[in-house]
Order: sequence, then C-alpha cells, then structure tokens
Amino acid sequence: MSNAGKLYVVATPIGNLGDLSPRAQQTLGEVDHIAVEDTRHSGQLLTRFGINKPLISIHEHNERERTGGLIERLLAGESIALISDAGTPLISDPGFILVRAAREAGIAVSPIPGPSAAIAALSVAGLPSDRFFFEGFLPHKKGARQKRLHEIAGETATLIFYESPHRIDGTLEDMVPIFGKDRQASLARELTKLHETILTGSLEQLLQRVSEDANQRRGEIVLVVAGHQPDVLGISPEDERVLNILLKELPLKKAAKLTSEITGASRNELYQLVLGRQ
Repeated sequence: MSNAGKLYVVATPIGNLGDLSPRAQQTLGEVDHIAVEDTRHSGQLLTRFGINKPLISIHEHNERERTGGLIERLLAGESIALISDAGTPLISDPGFILVRAAREAGIAVSPIPGPSAAIAALSVAGLPSDRFFFEGFLPHKKGARQKRLHEIAGETATLIFYESPHRIDGTLEDMVPIFGKDRQASLARELTKLHETILTGSLEQLLQRVSEDANQRRGEIVLVVAGHQPDVLGISPEDERVLNILLKELPLKKAAKLTSEITGASRNELYQLVLGRQ
C-alpha cells in the first residue's frame, strides 16, 4: 500500500550501549512511534541517545489487543519501530503477532539488525556453528523440562537455550543424565556487560562450576550445548529418542529390550549407550 507507513524491527543493545548501531539510532529518531516492552526500561535507553518519541507498550500480555491499533496507525501512514527490552525483537520476545498482522495488511516490514544474545553466545562457544537449534527458554517445571530435553536429546545441531539464574543449576542437573555428562557446552553470562563470563567444558564440569560459584547463578544466561554425535555403535537419533522416553518409566534393561523391539536397534548396543553416559 503506497500510503501506508513502515514497521521497523530494531535490535537494541543486550548490555553495552555502544552496540546500538548508527542506523538503529537514526531509525528510532525518525519514526512516529516506538513500540516497546517496558516504557520505563526503553525510555531510559532512548533518553541516553537523545531520542524523544511517543512510546506504545506492547508485551506478551497485551500484544493481541494492541496490534489492531498499531496496524491502523501504519495504514494511516505512520511509521513505527518495534524494540524489545534487549537484543533483537521476536527472539523469545513479543512481536510475532504484530509483524504477521502487518504482513497480512500489506505493510512493509524492515529489519534493522544488531545484537542477539543467542548469536553472540554461539559465536564464542567454540562449538559447531554451521547448524544450530534455538530452543529459547525451557519449561519452568522440572517434569516438563525433562520431557522436553528427552525430546531433543538426539538433535545433532548445536543447541542454544536461554535460562534464568535461579533455574540454571536445575537445568544443568537435568541435562547431565539426559544428554550425557561429557556433552560439551558453553555457559555465557552477562554478555557485553561489565561482568561478562564465558565458561566452557562438559555439562558435568559446568554444573560443578555453577554449584560451587554463586556468581555463575546471577544475570542473564545463554547456554550453548553441543549436538548429539551419532554413536559408533550404530544407534540412530530416533533409536535414542525412543530409548530416552522409555527410560523415564522403565528400568534400563526393559527400556533397551522394548526399544529394540520397536526400532530394530541392537538391545546390547542400546544398553551400552546408556552405560557410556554414566
């Protein structure tokens, strides 16, 4: 639509204010309105850069009800920038509903790229980066979290998780038996900030560091975990996925026997696979 405005999806710093690009600053200074998660939080950032624009709150609890009004503004010719509290919008943050509605209405949507905690953590993890699987936040409850970890245990791409400081030890405790204690990983904490810390090692080693050092349970955390390496015994990711599901309910011998009957994999090799994790 020629008379419609444009929606800009603008990445903002995840910590270091120097990471707000000149193009992002220019865009934020030129639009008619800025849609933000938290007006107070984003207001402070914008003030630091001398940007004074009307702010519209849009977060996970009101995105559906606010989207209609924003689309009306865009169709009327206004330009709007969408930002999150930190990093690239829509990555474990609100915005999908608005962007989809804008696309459906024929409104141009333009990305203003910049910081992303997930990509920043992957870039320094020392793990394969040609293929990666972004999981975001795992379920809060232990049972649901373990179920999800079992479901992705056979994924061969590098895994990226966001985790809160008060759950990181519990998540690592769950990952050790499900992924295997020797699975390599990186824990990136407070990226680009004063107390930035990047730990690497096996999941077991990271769990020990987090358990012993309370500082590693503070701030914003990205956990990058190596993907599953197909076992030399010939166990496929699907064989292992079935085995992991059955292990939640059955003893090892019974789980291996039933997995073998379901998938055709060697019962002994399945048994040895689990022993090798311990």
